Amino acid sequence: MKFFGRYGLAATVLGAGVLAAVLLAPANRSIIFAQTNAGAGEKGEVERGRYLVEEVAKCAECHTPRNERGELKADAWLRGAPIWIKPVAPISNWADRAPALAGFPSFTEEQGERILEKGTGPEGEALRPPMHIYHMNHADAKAIIAYLKSLPRGDRTN
Repeated sequence: MKFFGRYGLAATVLGAGVLAAVLLAPANRSIIFAQTNAGAGEKGEVERGRYLVEEVAKCAECHTPRNERGELKADAWLRGAPIWIKPVAPISNWADRAPALAGFPSFTEEQGERILEKGTGPEGEALRPPMHIYHMNHADAKAIIAYLKSLPRGDRTN
């Protein structure tokens, strides 16, 4: 009895190779990212924070005001905004406004770390919805804070 059949062995080897590539891809990206930013210092940390804020957590969706077409206003990037999403059923502590993040004006670094690492407010209180609750590692929280501090505070134009 042929165990693999006519194309079975080739398919099994190909499948194992694809599986290995998929399973190892995240690890490889992490290694490449770490090598790319090794020695980059603060600039690398700020860029990593930018990536986490803009591409992963999508902070601008709530913390940046929108124009009349619903597009994010680049000239008021992360400077606080009215919350545009509403709950289906009323939630008593639903926030009406997302605070400014650009320039990191409202919190100390320790408070920011508490929000990002422990998922609690700056004084240990529960975060108001719709704010996401994060449990980030310390390096990610520091990178996000470095990026936010690198942004100009400016005047809110919302």
